[in-house]
Amino acid sequence: KLAVEFPSENIFLMTASPVIKAITNFKQVSKTLEEFDVEEQPSSLLENRYPNIKVIQSGVKQLKSDEHKVFTEDGKEYKYEKLCLCAGAKPKLIFEGCPYVLGIRDTDSAQVFQKKLAQAERIVVVGNGGIALELVYEIQGCEVIWAIKDKAIGNTFFDAGAAEFFIPKLTVEKQETPIECKRTKYTMEGSEEKDRPAARSDKLGSALGPDWHEGLHLKGTKEFSHKVHIEILCEVKKIHLQQEFIQLQRTSLTFPKDEKNVEADEVLWPVYVELTNGKIYGCDFIVSATGVVPNVEPFLDGNNFAVGEDGGLKVDKHMRTSLPDIYAAGDICTASWEPSPVWHQMRLWTQARQMGWYAAKCMAADTVGESIDLDFSFELFAHVTKFFNYKVVVLGKYNAQGLGLDHELMLRCTKGQEYVKVVMQNGRMMGAVLIGETDLEETFENLILNQMDLSAYGEDLLNPDIDIEDYFD
Repeated sequence: KLAVEFPSENIFLMTASPVIKAITNFKQVSKTLEEFDVEEQPSSLLENRYPNIKVIQSGVKQLKSDEHKVFTEDGKEYKYEKLCLCAGAKPKLIFEGCPYVLGIRDTDSAQVFQKKLAQAERIVVVGNGGIALELVYEIQGCEVIWAIKDKAIGNTFFDAGAAEFFIPKLTVEKQETPIECKRTKYTMEGSEEKDRPAARSDKLGSALGPDWHEGLHLKGTKEFSHKVHIEILCEVKKIHLQQEFIQLQRTSLTFPKDEKNVEADEVLWPVYVELTNGKIYGCDFIVSATGVVPNVEPFLDGNNFAVGEDGGLKVDKHMRTSLPDIYAAGDICTASWEPSPVWHQMRLWTQARQMGWYAAKCMAADTVGESIDLDFSFELFAHVTKFFNYKVVVLGKYNAQGLGLDHELMLRCTKGQEYVKVVMQNGRMMGAVLIGETDLEETFENLILNQMDLSAYGEDLLNPDIDIEDYFD
């Protein structure tokens, strides 16, 4: 976007990774919903397309905002007129520095995970967001103990009702349909597997795209397909290595049969996880899928940034940080303007793309001294994804975020087929969750955006015999 806005200016893209993430197959599904794939491409593709872009492959060592300079790890310095920080976020590991704890956020760590899984008989997955959900669903031939701090799975995206809709899918034998992997993998010449050191968790890879697990062979050593046991309302209290655990003389549990868990485990495992509910399980390794923290470290030193409660760099509604000529977009930033009543920030690919595009527009407007309105994509929170092979659309305050007790829910559910939930407040639609091919996303998007009073329709709003799309067309 910057290259188009400033065709004669030099634009430097600094990245620690040898590849860049490109958005492909972009499709505008509705006014605010968009679908796309995320693909890794060699940086030369970008440079060839836009002659004024130069990709600098090096991490940032230091930012001196008062001098308008960026210092890279390879010892060079670059002066900027305007700077946009898009360094994303890094996985929030439950325990730093433990070799048996794997964080999954980028394509490198996903490959490490795949290698370890090939030898694994049991793993513990900690976390309840999108990556944990995908992971647990995709893993075959390996026992999975899934520890979540909430009452129901997938808490970031949906409620207990939707979780119940998905639970049967965790036990169904999966059809072996190899999915064509849409993402092409580029490795740098000569940096093939043998030369590549395993990705350290502090070395930042690029974040996974929405279809990251496709084309990864996620199979453990056992011959069964799915074996998942969920431990709810608990977190990891402690991790014990094998020697430590033997000295403790405590007992660990076997994989539960019929959801009852009483038997002591005779097997010796490399590592043991003690949960806050008192249970201890042995496993081959632990996957920490507990969300991300904004990657602000390299930029804070010596610079007086205003930082949000979630650790991100605060930005105003023109994506400006608190320091002159420095903007931020994506996972690294915290939206600090007064948001629309049906929008909230969530660290997702869709928002990162929207913010990046809008930040470029703001940088251009500021340079020529024009004023600019907040982009339409910030009017309504809208995200479309796939979980367990179902299309999932979340709109507005889909989990009644911030609405207090003053709201009501309406539900429609056809087992194994669709799940529709709307959040209503004072007769107006504030949010919705649509699972399956419901064809309701555009209608509901419009009803949330125009805040029409729907009290007259009552329960009929979700009546399957009434063609609601035609009604509000």
